[in-house]
Amino acid sequence: MKVRFTARGVRVRIDDLELAALQRGEAQTTGVDWDGGGWSLTLDPQSDSVTGRGPLLEVGLRLLLPDLLDPSREGVTLSGPVRVDVEKDFGPQHIDAHESALS
Repeated sequence: MKVRFTARGVRVRIDDLELAALQRGEAQTTGVDWDGGGWSLTLDPQSDSVTGRGPLLEVGLRLLLPDLLDPSREGVTLSGPVRVDVEKDFGPQHIDAHESALS
């Protein structure tokens, strides 16, 4: 998961493996800790809202997960204490070695 802070909110880019995990109902979390602080962001396919508590941002995708899973959609946007754009970022990093060899 790649996270970028923008003037409009937070932009989250997920790969195909993370999307598959969300589809299976598995929350995806990323973050960083340092002495005396840190932050984390969780994409939760089981909840519905965006909530921020201190350094924790939780993004509930349950209602928008079907849209995110739609191959014709690049992503979804959620509102809350901050706008969150969740976008698909499917690069060649997870292509099967056999498929790579054919190209």
